[in-house]
Amino acid sequence: MPAKTIAHSTLSKRALAEAVAAKTGQNQTNVLHLLQSILDQMIEELGNGNRLEFREFGVFETVVRKPRMALNPKTLDPVPVQQKVVVKFKPGRLMKQRVLGLGEISEADASAARDGDGQA
Repeated sequence: MPAKTIAHSTLSKRALAEAVAAKTGQNQTNVLHLLQSILDQMIEELGNGNRLEFREFGVFETVVRKPRMALNPKTLDPVPVQQKVVVKFKPGRLMKQRVLGLGEISEADASAARDGDGQA
């Protein structure tokens, strides 16, 4: 059974760009273009089979799901499921800490994550 989503709201790419622009004082259009460029490059790298590691945030990587037999839920007949490549995300320490509500992220941890000194 899939996990239940507990999102309070959905943040769009545009809303994220607005928040970053407000926080950094940058032009919203430029931030949106930069964000899109980052996402495009991430897709390109994952498409080439590369692993993306962002310390303290998490790791994106592609994994191969082997072919298997599944069951049709209505008829219970076996159905072959083909091999496929999927993107897997493993959250880093700061993301886990924040999402699990284990407390606020300290400024030292946030600073280390920004500087790239933290550990995934």
